[in-house]
Amino acid sequence: MSLHAPSCAELIRAIDAADSADAMLDAVEALAEVRSLDAIPTLIEVLGYNNPGAAVAAVDGLIQIGEPAVVPLLELMDGYNYTARSWAVRALAGIGDPRGLQVLCDAAMTDFSFSVRRSAAKGLGFVRWEQMSQEAIAPAQGQALDTLLEKIRDEEWIVRYAAVVGLQELTHALIQQLQTSEPSPAVREYGQRIEDAFNQSLQTEKQLVVRARIRLAQQEIRHLKTSE
Repeated sequence: MSLHAPSCAELIRAIDAADSADAMLDAVEALAEVRSLDAIPTLIEVLGYNNPGAAVAAVDGLIQIGEPAVVPLLELMDGYNYTARSWAVRALAGIGDPRGLQVLCDAAMTDFSFSVRRSAAKGLGFVRWEQMSQEAIAPAQGQALDTLLEKIRDEEWIVRYAAVVGLQELTHALIQQLQTSEPSPAVREYGQRIEDAFNQSLQTEKQLVVRARIRLAQQEIRHLKTSE
């Protein structure tokens, strides 16, 4: 006798029927695993529940679904409760779609929660620039860079660390662009700005873990400067 695999609709009903936090978590994890487009609205709805474990599972599921989840997430940002919005920022950061760039920049700059600022800052380094038109990449990277250079001075060290990670990943993208036949003139300029920011931060940063990450990232900058 073959086992019946529950349909997406059945998994959604299991979430509605969950009578405990653990049951909710199990149901959301099961729904997230199917990676169905039909699951997107329910996974987004879960972001607003008072259940952090289920929210994490929903974020993971939305990230796995990827690009199709971006527009629904963006459409539900306005008027959404703060808890849901903060989880949505995490999902957008994990997906890396450039349509979420403005949301990530705004969250990194203004969100009162350091955990949200951290997620947004890190996410800015993982934007999938190749999904943008060539003429749009440099301005968009400039916006991300401006935000990250502000966040490397954030009052919370964990946000500063995330900004360093974001800058390091942005450097990877710049290196790749430098190796194309016609790199943007902004590539080396952006690399120099990152290098200058790291040098300045090393003069003032007190957290050893942040300093260590800066030094690791500087190795990428040296590669950028010597690449032709």
